[in-house]
Parts: sequence; structure tokens; C-alpha cells
Amino acid sequence: MGKTAFIFPGQGSQYVGMGKDLFTSSVEARAVFEEADGIMGFPLSSTCFNGPEDHLRQTRITQPAIFVHSMTVVRLLLSLRPDMVAGHSLGEYSALVAAGALSFADGLRLVRLRGELMHQAGEEQRGTMAAIVGLEPPAVEKLCREASAAGVVQPANLNAPGQIVISGSVEGVRRGMDLAKQRGAKLVRELVVSGAFHSPLMQAAGDGLRRELDRISLRDAEIPLYANVTAAPVTSAADIRELLHRQLTSPVRWEETVRAMASDGATTFCEIGPGKVLQGLVKRISPGASLAGFDTMADIQRGVPL
Repeated sequence: MGKTAFIFPGQGSQYVGMGKDLFTSSVEARAVFEEADGIMGFPLSSTCFNGPEDHLRQTRITQPAIFVHSMTVVRLLLSLRPDMVAGHSLGEYSALVAAGALSFADGLRLVRLRGELMHQAGEEQRGTMAAIVGLEPPAVEKLCREASAAGVVQPANLNAPGQIVISGSVEGVRRGMDLAKQRGAKLVRELVVSGAFHSPLMQAAGDGLRRELDRISLRDAEIPLYANVTAAPVTSAADIRELLHRQLTSPVRWEETVRAMASDGATTFCEIGPGKVLQGLVKRISPGASLAGFDTMADIQRGVPL
């Protein structure tokens, strides 16, 4: 019997209207959004449901919004228990709540702080990110090493075969983009972001987050979390705390993570939260896997494909 993996999206999956049908049709969903509004100290739910889009796109709003949507879906899927979990960047926090390592309230406070610290780090150290399609990880790692003569740059998201995001200083990333074009990348595009996420330019954010991670209550996970930093399963609270700190300045090893989950028996991957980004990546990484997305109430009522 194949295993089920819950995977949780990160920044970029948000959209205006997210979670609205859950809120209007479920008492449990309403309770999650209302608790979140109380913790945030402003009506986050209203921004999710009504926008405006430019407000929802701000890192410090986006991260709590996606987290709360994912957690609402988990609450409504109580009868479905995964065998393993993983989340893309921010989604790792959603995965940890689903795995029983973190409470919803503490998870939201951490996510809110993470978004604020990342925004602040982006203001203090201007950086950027760029997508590179059509080159494999060793080639991208090599061009980043060469481009780092111009400024900080490293792979940030190893998303799927031939789909990698680099991150760092504006000079370093743009030099990396030039080298990628010279070396035959099919597509090289600078991303509209507020900072150089998953690069050394997030060090100040990592230090601020560490202080909160040391203070917050983390338990051993009840089911394995496949960590962004290592792409390996982890359950120990001490290890999780260390990996969450390292995550801000380290690459997200998503392709390796999905491969590791598949080799450990995952045959069904359920994306929990807004959008379909991760389902698209899994399809490219593990073409034989069954996929399901849980975003709306209709998705929840449909259940997992047999």
C-alpha cells in the first residue's frame, strides 16, 4: 500500500479570495481565521478574501495568509492522516503544525515574525532572485561560484529538474543571469521579490528568528518532516529548531525532498493550501505519483483520488 505525503506551498501561491469559501461554508474554518485575526491584531482574513492584491503580496502579509489557509484545510481534513510531510520554504511551518511539532498559535507567531524579519532584511540589504530553466544543479552551482566575484549569489530553490532559482546581491544575481544565458539556459528571468531569500543576505533575519525559535515550544514531530535544508526526514524537536534557523540562508532542496519521499514509499502527494505550484513540480520530479490539491471546499469534498 502506497503512502500519502502532505506538501505545503510557500510564497507565490497566494491569490485574492483564498479561503473565502472555506470561511463561509464551515464553522471550523471560520474559527481558524478568527483565531488568526486575533493573533495578528488585524483582519488578515479580510486581506485573504478581498485583497487588495498588492497588500496580499507583501512578504509580511503573504506568509501568514498562506499558513492560515493551509492550516484551515488541515483542520477540515482531520479524517485524512498523512504518512509524511514537507513544505516549500514558508510551507515547512505549515508542515510542522500538521506533524504535531508546533501549535497553530505558535506557528502563526513564528511565521508573522519570519515575514517581518525577511522584509526588514530585504530593506537593509537590497537583493534579488532569478529563475533559471534548462540547466542542471551542478552547472548552476558552478556559475554561481563564478558570479560571486561580482557579489553574493547562490542557488536558492532547487525546485524540479532544470528549474532552479538563484538568490543574492543584485550584482551577483545579474552576473549569474548573464552566465546562465551564455551557457544555454532556456529561460532566465529576474523575479519580483522584496529580498534575496535563502541566501546569506538573510543572515540578520535568521539571527532574529533564532531568538524566537529558542523561546517557543517545539515538540518531536509525530510523523516525519522532510526538511528543506537536508531533504531528509526529521522528527527530533532539537533538529527541527536548528534546521528552521538554517533554512533562511540555505537552498530549498525541493527536488531531492520529493525524490526522498517517493523512495520512502510516497505514491500520493496532496498539496494543502492555495494554488497548484507544488503539484506541477511533483509531476516533473516523480511522474508516476498520484496528485491531489486541497485549496477550496469542493476539493475537500472530492477527497483523495483512489
